[in-house]
Amino acid sequence: MAKKSSQVRWLIALGAVVLLGVLVYSTLQQTRQRYEVCVTFKNATHCATAAGSTYDQAVRSAQEIDCQLLTNGRDENMVCLDRPPASVRPAK
Repeated sequence: MAKKSSQVRWLIALGAVVLLGVLVYSTLQQTRQRYEVCVTFKNATHCATAAGSTYDQAVRSAQEIDCQLLTNGRDENMVCLDRPPASVRPAK
């Protein structure tokens, strides 16, 4: 009985290590792409840096930050997000 209990413990420990590895790997993959995005709205410009797993996710995230800070209210925010960014460049 003691041998079976020891095997179960090893399996649980191995499962925990694998789960931890998957979590670390997926977390690192979420921030592979970093871009600085500048948005101009109503004669005001703001630049933000954001990271994402793809180019589109990183740029959209930075654009959302910019528009949130440049606009007043939901309607203006939606208009701002529909416009292309003024500039996009890889972040250092």
